[in-house]
Amino acid sequence: PCCGAYGHLRGGQGLPGHGGRRCEHRGGRLGERLQHPASGAVRGDWREISWCRLSQGGTIIGSARCQAFRTREGRLKAACNLLQRGITNLCVIGGDGSLTGANLFRKEWSGLLEELARNGQIDKEAVQKYAYLNVVGMVGSIDNDFCGTDMTIGTDSALHRIIEVIDAIMTTAQRNRQEATGGPMCAQYLALVSALACGADWVFLPESPPEDGWEEQMCVKLSENRARKKRLNIIIVAEGAIDTQNKPITSEKIKELVVTQLGYDTRVTILGHVQRGGTPSAFDRILASRMGVEAVIALLEATPDTPACVVSLNGNHAVRLPLMECVQMTQDVQKAMDERRFQDAVRLRGRSFAGNLNTYKRLAIKLPDDQIPKTNCNVAVINVGAPAAGMNAAVRSAVRVGIADGHRMLAIYDGFDGFAKGQVSHLGVSDVNLHLAVCSVLPGKYLEEIARQMRAHSINALLIIGGFEAYLGLLELSAAREKHEEFCVPMVMVPATVSNNVPGSDFSIGADTALNTITDTCDRIKQSASGTKRRVFIIETMGGYCGYLANMGGLAAGADAAYIFEEPFDIRDLQSNVEHLTEKMKTTIQRGLVLRNESCSENYTTDFIYQLYSEEGKGVFDCRKNVLGHMQQGGAPSPFDRNFGTKISARAMEWITAKLKEARGRGKKFTTDDSVCVLGISKRNVIFQPVAELKKQTDFEHRIPKEQWWLKLRPLMKILAKYKASYDVSDSGQLEHVQPWSV
Repeated sequence: PCCGAYGHLRGGQGLPGHGGRRCEHRGGRLGERLQHPASGAVRGDWREISWCRLSQGGTIIGSARCQAFRTREGRLKAACNLLQRGITNLCVIGGDGSLTGANLFRKEWSGLLEELARNGQIDKEAVQKYAYLNVVGMVGSIDNDFCGTDMTIGTDSALHRIIEVIDAIMTTAQRNRQEATGGPMCAQYLALVSALACGADWVFLPESPPEDGWEEQMCVKLSENRARKKRLNIIIVAEGAIDTQNKPITSEKIKELVVTQLGYDTRVTILGHVQRGGTPSAFDRILASRMGVEAVIALLEATPDTPACVVSLNGNHAVRLPLMECVQMTQDVQKAMDERRFQDAVRLRGRSFAGNLNTYKRLAIKLPDDQIPKTNCNVAVINVGAPAAGMNAAVRSAVRVGIADGHRMLAIYDGFDGFAKGQVSHLGVSDVNLHLAVCSVLPGKYLEEIARQMRAHSINALLIIGGFEAYLGLLELSAAREKHEEFCVPMVMVPATVSNNVPGSDFSIGADTALNTITDTCDRIKQSASGTKRRVFIIETMGGYCGYLANMGGLAAGADAAYIFEEPFDIRDLQSNVEHLTEKMKTTIQRGLVLRNESCSENYTTDFIYQLYSEEGKGVFDCRKNVLGHMQQGGAPSPFDRNFGTKISARAMEWITAKLKEARGRGKKFTTDDSVCVLGISKRNVIFQPVAELKKQTDFEHRIPKEQWWLKLRPLMKILAKYKASYDVSDSGQLEHVQPWSV
């Protein structure tokens, strides 16, 4: 996504109207871009930036390694070319090599200007006018191996490619129960998250090499999984995988081992550069847009004393970190691996990598039943509300972690309705692929029956996975504690709904999959109009009263407008949008896209907006409408939803285990508010919040939180659609220091 919409940065100028803490886009000339950045700077290959297609993968301005820029002579040419354009602000998108070079360029800037003045290429006035070079970095890499950020631009799209291939491989391999699949070869983070998302039997990572004797351990595990009626085995090998002696582990070596020791028919699939291609995912489009905003604001706020920084993602929060601190820590990872300090390497990689690795180990390593200390506690798992992609991953993770912690895991089928009817059964490790049906019935009218089932099955804790109905159900169970002591147990809810409307969490399981469905559908719809000029599409999305899908889908798909309940609109706004699209049809992009949340207005329905646009645009453009409907709830879960569901459910089970351990041997009844919680991600952290506190933050009439983080991104969508709009920068980050994660 193009961050040039924030105005040009030529000659150190900022955004028009950036007088206070708000910046305003008023159109006009956009920024400059380097064609093949480093080499382009040396050659002076510049092009004025224009609007680019969000659905286009790769980079429209090219990317190349430049040997000339490694020399002072090359950087001197680059400085001269920058000054000819009056440019003193650089936004550098790349990996640690590109960012290191940019930082060196910044340090040498004053010396380069003095040398250019001595050579007569610039005058002394130019030296004073352009005395400082500001540099902000964004990390664009599918490897996600840059320290200081949870996710780099491009990683999520690469995960989509990998998971698509693994899903296809698993479907193909179902025909033969004696098949094992090795690969794909991919970067370390990609290998780890792919293994977590698809439930791989084994993963080889350079940061966490297998212990001595791994060959026998792996073969035993593959055999045990087959004995549990698993039809195939998946082994994932990261690039550069090694053992504890720093000897390489290759997919061919693993294949030979499996064939020799187990006799399984084994295939190797190496993905290669297919991971770098394809259409960007919704997550990557939104992440790149958010990081682009923060990068431009950081340049506008930079002073001569501000060190070069890199814009990073911490949880769901954009932060600025000193560029060279991140580069140094990234280089320290390789140094730690070379010195066989593997635990330090994991710690330096950051909390995202370390958290994923710890979760994978918990799920993948199963001790024999006789070695697991039993807690004599029964923990029940229940799905409530409409289905959401990723629910099964959450259930699988909860059951595996619960069994590993010594609990007896119970499945409740058909929601609270099934709970009241006694549809409760025991779950084992081999049963975790069962699908728990969901039901939207609330427990209020079944409290007596549910309490009876809690007592009959001696349920000591309850994990609820679902959306707003699950949240309401948790509140009802909590309120019933005074009357039914059976509910005086730890209860935790994991948000899972495409609407993303559960208080206490920025994200819900299933919302990312729905967002990708919307984005992909909008891409296809726009493509269908490639041979038809002057056409506007009206798209209706789900979400109830929550406009998350419409707003974020609009941002990811490049919509011209998105109508949501949270931002009231009237006929004048509709007329303004029609006029905007009328002007747009005079340009080279002669198609429009408008999204509408299903409950944004009682009167301005999808049909009304379609008819209004059709009438007012008559002779200028024609209209089509599409109601996406329940297709947003279906499909294979996205990598994000699989990973998020897996990790957050594992965290929920750890919380339950800790609570039960507190009460062990004391017969403790849980009656305090902190024993009934919603687990979610809020800005930087995954936190447990008591439902009693969340009630104050809830709009129960419209089933949405009173405050929603994504509304701050709404002006960004308007700016990228070339509307005059103001963007609130009051939350822009201050420079922080990067810290290694404690493993």
